[in-house]
Amino acid sequence: MSSVRAPAGLRLDYLPRAEFEAARWTDVLGVATFDGAPLHASAAAGDTPVAQVRAPVLGGDPDVCEIWRCGKSPESGQHGRVHFRRSDELLFGSIAVAEKDLPGPPDATLHAATTLAYDEICAVLETQPCPHLLRVWNYVPDINRETDGTERYLQFNTARQRALRSRGRVITGNVPAASALGAASGSPLVVYFLAGKTAPTFVENPRQVSAYHYPRQYGTHSPVFSRAALVPQGTSLALFISGTASIVGHRSTHVGDIAAQTRETLLNIEALLTQANTAAGGGHFALGALAGKVYVRSPADLPIIQGELAPALAAGAHFIYLQADICRQDLSVEIEAAAIRAHSE
Repeated sequence: MSSVRAPAGLRLDYLPRAEFEAARWTDVLGVATFDGAPLHASAAAGDTPVAQVRAPVLGGDPDVCEIWRCGKSPESGQHGRVHFRRSDELLFGSIAVAEKDLPGPPDATLHAATTLAYDEICAVLETQPCPHLLRVWNYVPDINRETDGTERYLQFNTARQRALRSRGRVITGNVPAASALGAASGSPLVVYFLAGKTAPTFVENPRQVSAYHYPRQYGTHSPVFSRAALVPQGTSLALFISGTASIVGHRSTHVGDIAAQTRETLLNIEALLTQANTAAGGGHFALGALAGKVYVRSPADLPIIQGELAPALAAGAHFIYLQADICRQDLSVEIEAAAIRAHSE
């Protein structure tokens, strides 16, 4: 078992499925699994939203679950396809949209699925007392495949931006931390998210161009995410670091060199930690306090990536490794992370 938490507040745990199912905590906001299988009915009691992601776990327990807890008894709800639970300050929601179930030509179904997902997510935010998107996880099947002459990741970006704009949401600046990774072919588009009652402080990386300002060579519609979000809630402060890769400025670097890509990614995360600590009014967040996910395009690269991360991360850091395609085909590794601390630390 491993976790990051602040006392009596938000908590992130990575636990084997059997351990979570045996516990049946009443303060669970939401769960993500990575083998695509549903949780035992008793573990999902109380209509807990469960994001079933099809991205195999590498080098660890294949049944690991990502569990978000809030220290209180949350309320459950559903709007359309979105299942959610919320406390006084936070809301966790999840939606899955199977493209095969949507009308229209096959090459257009991802656009339709993304539009539907974000339209329904926005509808939840408009009806619940947690209107601020904090962190979004997107899992796009066949993310790098081209259909009708356009890569599916670019199609996803277009649909996401248009859907958010149609609901009156900003698409630059104050936008949530996020990631978009590949999922197994034939699986649904899965989006899960955290929203809050209080607006976060959004953090950018001085080493990188903000994603929403990428030049048109990366698509006609830029990705809609901030590099990180700093979220006060109750007595704690949470940091959500978006999916981060070996990008300097707006260009991919160290193409073909897995070790160098991993090191460059860590430099970007360290730069974000520096910016977040400045925004928080002091040095509080460090590599050793992070937990999250490392996405690996090719399982054969796992030992190289682990070899680079091991000396850089302190014993208190905990990451799980998932096999997933990265949004850019020339990138082989991506890291996302979270850290939670008490305000007084």
